[in-house]
Parts: sequence; C-alpha cells; structure tokens
Amino acid sequence: MSQSKVYNSAEEALKGVVSDGQTLAIGGFGLCGIPEALIEALRDSKVKELTCISNNAGVDDFGLGLLLQTRQIKKMISSYVGENKEFERQYLAGELEVELTPQGTLAEKLRSGGAGIPAFYTATGVGTLVAEGKETRDFDGRTYVLEHTLRADVALIKAQKADKAGNLIFNKTARNFNPDCAMAGKITIVEVEEIVETGTFDPDEVHLPGIFVQRIVLNNSPEKRIEKTTIKAV
Repeated sequence: MSQSKVYNSAEEALKGVVSDGQTLAIGGFGLCGIPEALIEALRDSKVKELTCISNNAGVDDFGLGLLLQTRQIKKMISSYVGENKEFERQYLAGELEVELTPQGTLAEKLRSGGAGIPAFYTATGVGTLVAEGKETRDFDGRTYVLEHTLRADVALIKAQKADKAGNLIFNKTARNFNPDCAMAGKITIVEVEEIVETGTFDPDEVHLPGIFVQRIVLNNSPEKRIEKTTIKAV
C-alpha cells in the first residue's frame, strides 16, 4: 500500500524535503493564492541560501516577505517586487540577487520546465535589458530571444481543494502561478483548505492532476490578507 500524501502539519510536510541552497518555486500573485502556512513553516525551518521563483516577494510582514526578514533568501526570480521595502533595501545594498523576468515569460519558463522543454523563443524583451547576452533568432521577419526554462527542487503551492490522491481544484484567480509552479517542482507540496476522499471530484473539475503532487497539508483557516485596501467614501 502506497504512503499517504496527507501530512498533519506544514512542518511535517517540509521535513526531509527542504534544505540549504535549494531552488523553490512558490505559487501566488501578490498575496492571492500563496501557501501561507508552508511559507511560515519554511521560515521556522531556518533553511537558508534559498533561490525563490515567485511572481513577487509578498509584503514586508507576510508571504515571502517573512523569509526576507530572516535573510533566508539569497536570490529572487520574479516579475514584480514593488510592494516590499525590505526587498528594495536588500537589493540596493547588494545583499539580495534579483533576476527580473517579464510576467508571461516567467509563467512560460515554469510551465515549459514542467513539460520537459529546455528552452523556448519569445518576442518579449527583445531590444531591452531582458535580452542582453541572450541568443536571438529571426522567425518570419521578427526577432525572438531564447529563454531557458525553470525547474525547482521543491514547489510550494496553494489550492482550494484536494482529494487524497493530490488532484487539485483552485479557487478562481487564486489559481494564478500555482499549477505552473507545481509542474516545475521535483517535489510539490500543496496547502489546501479542504481535503476530500479520492473519487469525490468529477474528472472535469480537476485543474491539476495528482501526479504532480507529492505532499498535502490542510490549512482550513488561512488569513488571506488583502494586499491593498481601497476605501471609497459613500
């Protein structure tokens, strides 16, 4: 009988998987769809010298911002980092390496990495610093830049529901980068709000099949913090 994918806590789910110097792909967009409990457990594990692939670095006191506070991240591969003052401080001080990547290119780097494609050509970034030092090639009269794909030692993602086999359903826009990160990870750990018995889902409901998921942890009361609140006078 195969070992269960369900773990009792985020700490247990990370045990024996994360270590110093790894590359991690972490789902989310802003604070939407981030694996809150897994990030906190990663902070508490005290692993360091991490390279994190993520659309952004959270905010100063939440999401990946927690790992910046504790100086556990040595490099960020991201597309947007404007909401984190500590990120800015570390980068300008030369304490943090940053690889800025156009958002669509970042998504495709993860997706194609998970699909076993080593590189691809894209027109995004041609003629800018993004393409500096990279191979270019013309197709049908247009110039494209060669981008190498991304793989991660571990992927930490968030979903709304999982069955015990790891088949996942995401909640609307909280899907964002999570499936791409899951595919790119050699080991994928998912934090979910609900776990059901295998066979509960209609196959057409499944957004990501369980073959991409190795460990599952329940967090049925996530904080789901709002990154920015806009208040309109009535």
